[in-house]
Amino acid sequence: MYKVAVIGDKDNIYGFELLGLDVFPTDNVEDKEKLMKKLCNGNYGIIYITEALAEELSELIEKYDDTTVPAVIPIPGVKGNTGMGMKSVKKSVEKAVGSDIIFNN
Repeated sequence: MYKVAVIGDKDNIYGFELLGLDVFPTDNVEDKEKLMKKLCNGNYGIIYITEALAEELSELIEKYDDTTVPAVIPIPGVKGNTGMGMKSVKKSVEKAVGSDIIFNN
């Protein structure tokens, strides 16, 4: 059975621990890319990642865009939304449907 992970700075993710999710704070982690690879190759079906960290690891995350597992989902941090999560949703919808049906600019 797959597990759910949350990765990011501790101020943004520790609330998820109360929900029973596995949290991985990156405040003191020097090699964030190594941690992300470990989670992606582990038993995690869903990995929530703060938008700020997702921007840092965007090249690595793109490698998992075409895989079913894990689903890497950016979430906003306590300092606000950077827009990366919405861009990710838009990109996924365009890929699935073939056009931009959400933002229809």
